[in-house]
Amino acid sequence: MNQAKEHRLEFTEKAQEIVDRMSLEEKVYLMSGNLTFQDMMADAMGEASHYNARPYPAGGNEREGVAPMLFCDGPRGVVCGTGESTCFPVTMCRGASFDTELEEEIGHAIGREVRGHGGNLFAGVCINLPYNPGWGRSQEVYGEDSFALGQMGSALVRGVQAEDVMACVKHFAFNSMEISRFKVSVDCERRTEREVYLSHFKDCVDAGAASIMSAYNLYKGTHCGHSDYLLRKVLKEEWDFDGFVMSDFIWGVKDTVEAGNGGQDMEMCCTQFFGDKLVQAVKDGLVGEGRINDSALRIVRTILAFEDSYQKSGHTYGKEILGCKEHVELAKRAAEEGIVLLKNEGKALPFRKDKIKKIALLGKLANKANIGDHGSSRVFPAYVKTPMDGFNEVLPEAEVIWYSGEDLEHAKEVAKEADAVVFVVGFDHDDEGEFVAVENAENYTGAVGGDRKTLGLHEDEVELIKTVGPENKNSAVVMIGGNMIMVTDWIDSVASVLMAFYPGQEGGSVITRILTGEVNPSGKLPFVLPYEEEDLPHVNWDTTNQYYGYYHGYTKLQKIGKTPLLPFGFGGSYTTFSVEAPAFRADEDKVTGVCTVKNTGDREGTEVIQLYVGFGHSSIDRPVRLLRGFRRVTLAPGEEKQVEITCPVEKLKYYDTKSASFRLEHMEYEMYIGTSSAEEDLLKGSIQL
Repeated sequence: MNQAKEHRLEFTEKAQEIVDRMSLEEKVYLMSGNLTFQDMMADAMGEASHYNARPYPAGGNEREGVAPMLFCDGPRGVVCGTGESTCFPVTMCRGASFDTELEEEIGHAIGREVRGHGGNLFAGVCINLPYNPGWGRSQEVYGEDSFALGQMGSALVRGVQAEDVMACVKHFAFNSMEISRFKVSVDCERRTEREVYLSHFKDCVDAGAASIMSAYNLYKGTHCGHSDYLLRKVLKEEWDFDGFVMSDFIWGVKDTVEAGNGGQDMEMCCTQFFGDKLVQAVKDGLVGEGRINDSALRIVRTILAFEDSYQKSGHTYGKEILGCKEHVELAKRAAEEGIVLLKNEGKALPFRKDKIKKIALLGKLANKANIGDHGSSRVFPAYVKTPMDGFNEVLPEAEVIWYSGEDLEHAKEVAKEADAVVFVVGFDHDDEGEFVAVENAENYTGAVGGDRKTLGLHEDEVELIKTVGPENKNSAVVMIGGNMIMVTDWIDSVASVLMAFYPGQEGGSVITRILTGEVNPSGKLPFVLPYEEEDLPHVNWDTTNQYYGYYHGYTKLQKIGKTPLLPFGFGGSYTTFSVEAPAFRADEDKVTGVCTVKNTGDREGTEVIQLYVGFGHSSIDRPVRLLRGFRRVTLAPGEEKQVEITCPVEKLKYYDTKSASFRLEHMEYEMYIGTSSAEEDLLKGSIQL
């Protein structure tokens, strides 16, 4: 049993005694957010100026010594406060690091900042899987692969909860459309459900997550916040989840009786359908009091355990921990590890500092503070460094020229006269993000967000790169965005390309330090980059029904035999590596891949070694190969190390719909180890299970 869960269960008896003393009204009070809708809107549009400017309270019972749950949002840092919290790179950028140890460190930092703001719950472990990379909020997740989502999400859970802060994992489940999130009913086959869309949630439950947030959307015609199948049968019964479920905010509960009977433990953050309505539903016999007792026990037990640990820890985090130097350095390191080098023709990068007297920055985003979505994940740090700031910082003696790029002829002249050219292109909060439909709100100044209708750059940016790129061989494109961006129609116009995602408050500095060679890039694509959008699953972003197929991303391209422009797991470096001496073995409960990695270049660098498992001998339809492990290795020039990666046998099973259980096929499995999902980047072997 997970240690965090074991600790919580030690409080079962005490929690039960407390619940037994409570009236029905007191128990239901635990299950309800303590804000009114007017309170929340006043925060968002009034003096506080934004959503979740302070921790949002729910429940609590002063007479019984049960603290309220104090909610803090934010996958890239704590949303609370203004000008205080550390803004880390978005989750997708951190997913590109493939570094669970770093993600756990970030969890520690976020947990400390939650406590520094006065909160005790962090609802920023977002692990939904994007069926299509156009999903507006996919910047909040770690990539397209279920295994990686589970590994990285579990690391964040461990880090946050090590600081005695409850981690809430969201949005359970199938939440990967934004414009239709309140109305769409998602459907899929049962194998797809269990293997592709729920498995990473189970990983986080197994890691000891204290809370789960249900989703707005429907699944097979039932609101996820009411789903007895998802919330009770799968989560609480099959997975033995001991924590509590909360609804997504305001619109996550639609009906008192359905939610009360369906396993929903807490309506957040305003009481609309629980509270007095739920009390009456129990009195009328429409919701059993046993359901209320179960929810109350889960909430009280969890809060008692975390508050007890926090008191015993002796920690007294205050405002001084917010945005502290240690946390900002961690945000910087996350950007350094996550930014991906996609192209470096003729070793155009890194730019030589001693050769650059004049550098041209082209594109509207080159001089814009751009840290991502302006929805519920928006963080308000003390400062944000733009790429312009970064070049002025790293190249203080050089002339740094910024031009937005509207006049192509002028842009060409600027590029010709410069020693190097950097195009900064992509998206901001108006192009993608949490969808907010605001009506009759004169004071609203936020972004609308939403899903991307196409996956390429804006037309004017494409024309800028194609027209101006050939004018200077020392050219680099830096792409800003939350998920995959198509590059097919312009990538031949420039020498080098970086995918920077939304790289956090230190992002501009890190981008510059990578371009000038102070930092050797080591990020890997957490998604596949196809030649054509048509190679990816189609999604109707404005619909009431959407089917999710078994294959998406790199597994779909491999299955249909389409070679991508760049494979899942790909990422360049300023040095070179060799991978040799593969060996594979199978034990009773795990499989292992081993190889020797050598830095064959002239500078220190980091490679991400990846383990894949193939299912070519399967009697059923299965992917060509799936990621089943990864490890970063940093090497000096000429240095070599043996890298060993293990994977539980459990992760090789498929979901058998007839027995409604996961089963292991006893057969020969192909094993691969290397530097991306592409066959040419992998060394092959096999094991027998």
